[in-house]
Amino acid sequence: MSLFNRALAIFVLTNILFLPSWCQETPPPSNPQSGSQSVETPAKDKAKDASKPQSGAQTQTVPGSSSAQGKVEGTSKDRLFYTLPNFLTLENAGQVPPLTTGQKFKVVARGSFDYIQIPWFGFLAGISQAENSEPGYGQGAAGYGKRLASAFADGTIENFMTGAILPSLLRQDPRFFQSGEGGFTRRTGYAVSRIFVTRIDSGRQQFNYSEILGSALSATISTYSYHPRGFITKRYDPATGMVTYVHNGSDRTLTNTASVWGSQVGYDTITLVVKEFWPDIRRKLSHKHKGDAAQAGSTNP
Repeated sequence: MSLFNRALAIFVLTNILFLPSWCQETPPPSNPQSGSQSVETPAKDKAKDASKPQSGAQTQTVPGSSSAQGKVEGTSKDRLFYTLPNFLTLENAGQVPPLTTGQKFKVVARGSFDYIQIPWFGFLAGISQAENSEPGYGQGAAGYGKRLASAFADGTIENFMTGAILPSLLRQDPRFFQSGEGGFTRRTGYAVSRIFVTRIDSGRQQFNYSEILGSALSATISTYSYHPRGFITKRYDPATGMVTYVHNGSDRTLTNTASVWGSQVGYDTITLVVKEFWPDIRRKLSHKHKGDAAQAGSTNP
């Protein structure tokens, strides 16, 4: 589990280095001639729209943004860096209806069993194999298979604990509501605070038991259920002709569980910071892509 978090940290930290220069960027203006956001409506239509109850998670549906409605109502179909599932992050959401228990489980299952998880966990298992972390799994194809299954189980258990099971029992909202207001420091502070503070289904703020207790429970379950026990290995010394026995400690310890728990909370915090600034990064990349396309089009005869 700690290996999973280390690899995730490397991934997100590589990208977060670009955040300070982009965090001040504001969304594209609502200019009808720019073809982006909205069109001015008559006053009577505005009054009519204002009287309608909010029925979705988003008020805008800009292509390529997380404001595009996901398969589960009140979620998105966004992906961090266009790959990793980011279905529980909402931009400019305001007050939205709470997710039902079924919706919480459905969106978490969709993200946990997403197609990108196969190469992602395969990559993590390969790193673990190369480092020979948790040597009780062994080497070769069998060892790699055990590490792959372990990485997948670790990530999936945590996702369900923090995003579906405890949020359903405690009636907390597992979604991350992007702020988008203020500078880099303010927005970073907001994202970090979401580890400890979350919305409940009624819309009020509450201590984030789902994250803190959920990650602790997932670390305990994974550590004590299928991670390697202690084992004995034999070593033959040809110089002396003697065989020595070496005891390899078990990973099923309270200290290791606490370490995994702390790593999960720490790297979940980093991930929330990335989620806060990802819309800025996406707009930057989108503008760059459009500029390159326009430049390429102007050079063609």
